[in-house]
Amino acid sequence: MSLYNPKSLKAEEFINDEEIRETLAYAEANKNNSELIDQILEKARPKKTALGHVCAGLTHREASVLLACEIPEKIEKIYKIAEEIKLAFYGNRIVIFAPLYLSNYCVNGCVYCPYHMKNKHIPRKKLTQEEVRAEVTALQDMGHKRLAIEAGEDPVNNPLEYILDCIQTIYSVHHKNGDIRRVNVNIAATTVENYRRLKEAGIGTYILFQETYHKESYLRLHPTGPKHDYAYHTEAMDRAMQGGIDDVGLGVLFGLEMYKYEFAGLIMHAEHLEAVHGVGPHTISVPRVKRADDIDPTSFDNGIDDDTFAKITACIRLAVPYTGMIISTRETQEVRSKLLRLGISQVSGGSRTSVGGYTEEERPHDTEQFDVSDQRSLDEVVCWLMKNGHIPSFCTACYREGRTGDRFMSLCKNGQILNCCHPNALMTLSEYLEDYASEETKKIGYEMIEKELKCIPKKKVRELAMQNISDIKNSNRRDFRF
Repeated sequence: MSLYNPKSLKAEEFINDEEIRETLAYAEANKNNSELIDQILEKARPKKTALGHVCAGLTHREASVLLACEIPEKIEKIYKIAEEIKLAFYGNRIVIFAPLYLSNYCVNGCVYCPYHMKNKHIPRKKLTQEEVRAEVTALQDMGHKRLAIEAGEDPVNNPLEYILDCIQTIYSVHHKNGDIRRVNVNIAATTVENYRRLKEAGIGTYILFQETYHKESYLRLHPTGPKHDYAYHTEAMDRAMQGGIDDVGLGVLFGLEMYKYEFAGLIMHAEHLEAVHGVGPHTISVPRVKRADDIDPTSFDNGIDDDTFAKITACIRLAVPYTGMIISTRETQEVRSKLLRLGISQVSGGSRTSVGGYTEEERPHDTEQFDVSDQRSLDEVVCWLMKNGHIPSFCTACYREGRTGDRFMSLCKNGQILNCCHPNALMTLSEYLEDYASEETKKIGYEMIEKELKCIPKKKVRELAMQNISDIKNSNRRDFRF
């Protein structure tokens, strides 16, 4: 009898190895079953209702069949439906953020990360609060409003008190017209009480990558340190939600383990959060192993090519239609461009993955967590997005208006979130254009805003957005938001 139980709080029951292996066998047996694949695709397709679009989503077994599919015309349908879902739920908006590395001190032995404890030649650095202020000021000078803070796991050098102090410092910096309005947190698994303290500090999403759901591989890839505890790490999202954090972000590091296994585990984790807490993941990230200080990605024998990566992204979008999907500057401009059409809704821009990197004139490489493939400035990324028909959004209104957790999900699942997000995206883009954009970006941006304002269906919302954008252009800031 299988131990699989999505409502269990035990990692090995909601991420059950036997269930995953049976799923992969089922997917392999049905990868060319056209009738079944068509049924799954029809289930995934967004349906128009009086309120907006709705999607059923897919089970981990259904989604795994699509990932295994080898029929070219069916794969094209997967891509087409992924784009339909992205537009139905999130429109053509792309949320912009940047990572902020606080410390690379770490006591873990993760073999894929240069911050591992045995790496004795990488310079170790931890930002002081003054240095945090300088980094935040530099990020605000670019135009960023949303950060994801990162730190290695080290209870001596990076205790939770240090993280909380940094969050307070970040929110306290008001530079010119700049403010960081949302701080997402990507730190090691911790206790319910510590998650409660993070929630009280005003964080947005708590992000923790599983890296791999395959327990045997997990233990091998994390040979030493607190992260070696598979169950404690995998059950972290449940503790975070018990601590009051209602927006959590999942992700695996593709290339470490068999991608089909990881994919099934990832979707099962999303199903588990939905079954137990009534709220699935707010975001899912799709990083791949990249070169770093003493890390050679070719030493891992499970690397995935760009086409497989695109297929994974599209299948996640079909399986978990309501989640935000994130791709970072680990990937090249070309890869990011393709994946934006297949479900990605958040991208980083102008990123530096080193501790203290934003205040350095030249990009420092000695403390980078991974090589940055897309090294364009934020302005170049914003301009590129608009040239490709996407609205760059710096909006954080849902967080500030309390539309988080089940409140956000209910609006998203019934197709109503666009009524808030579309005008907010245009207003925050207008802020960026006035305060930070190059002349070319500003020209393209206002042409896009003029066009997109006409697409807002509700007359009152459209008129209020137009008035607020006019006020922004005339330096009369009211910070109005929907």
